[in-house]
Amino acid sequence: MKKIKKVGILTSGGDCPGLNAVIRGFVKAATRQYGIECVGIHDGFKGLVTMQTEPLDDKSVSGLLTMGGTILGTAREKPNKMMINGEKRDMTETIMTNIKTMGLDALICLGGGGTQKNAYYLMKQGVPVVTLPKTIDNDVANTDITFGFDTAMQIATDAIDRLHSTASSHQRVMVVEIMGHNAGWLTLGAGVSGGADVILIPEIPYDMDAIAKALKERHSRGKRFSIVAVAEGAISLNDAEHPEEMLAKQEKLLRKLDEAKLPYIKEPLANKIARKIELATGLETRVTTLGHVQRGGIPTATDRFLSTRLGVTAAQCVSEGILNVMISVKGNRCEPVPLETVAGQKKRVPLDHPWVETARLCGISFGD
Repeated sequence: MKKIKKVGILTSGGDCPGLNAVIRGFVKAATRQYGIECVGIHDGFKGLVTMQTEPLDDKSVSGLLTMGGTILGTAREKPNKMMINGEKRDMTETIMTNIKTMGLDALICLGGGGTQKNAYYLMKQGVPVVTLPKTIDNDVANTDITFGFDTAMQIATDAIDRLHSTASSHQRVMVVEIMGHNAGWLTLGAGVSGGADVILIPEIPYDMDAIAKALKERHSRGKRFSIVAVAEGAISLNDAEHPEEMLAKQEKLLRKLDEAKLPYIKEPLANKIARKIELATGLETRVTTLGHVQRGGIPTATDRFLSTRLGVTAAQCVSEGILNVMISVKGNRCEPVPLETVAGQKKRVPLDHPWVETARLCGISFGD
């Protein structure tokens, strides 16, 4: 394999604390230690079509370590399903041509599950790639942890901490919705760290009667308040057992909105949970939805350190010709794993995971 002399770097999917720190770590090591030219590609894979780029060197990445977001911008566009002039088109051929035009020997792709799949798609078209695992959900396969997760968990934990005082003052049940469509790592970690009394995650279907029972028992023991941490992708036992009914309801709603020419704006799950809690228990209940604040701001020291290590390891791999891999975290090491073992996979919370066991032994209910 020919020596890698020039690479393109892009960030794709949702923004996340630590993206800029990874860019900085990679560029510093690649340019200073290995003489690799780095080109920043704007707005994810879309930038490979528009060819909106900027040169990246030691000077241009100075000061990025503590900066949230991504200096390159990001988007959720897919190479083979990209929105162009109001319609989705397969831009693979254009992307392949532009990569050659820019003289790129490889692509460095920072992102979560969708980015891993898109990078794998380009890899199969013949583009050498190296990816890095980014997501606050911590659900990328074949890595112990993703960068951005620690910061998001700290933000969610801080929010739960603040809810304790107002919940106690008013003797309320506080329901806080935390991100996590398919995996409950963030809600579980923040719920345990913040002292939540009930934690609802996608992997463990909940029963409202069980939730109400747990909250009533706390109230009967003289507890002045309760905290319920809900992952946005949590699912009821009934919906889990009858997914076709849930899908039919969603389709019916979408038809009604379409007929009325109204956009679909999903109601936070926490709102529905809170209404049912108040009806079942008679306890005053309030809702807090954290939303995108979990993605923003300065990365924690843990995420800065992890991001720097991942970026530097990626540069080492590129210099050695180790391509078509994701840089994974395995214990105390950052090491390459084949991209095909990552793409299309999800790392969900195992039901017997030590975090789940810890929560149960602390008396936390999962609503099951």
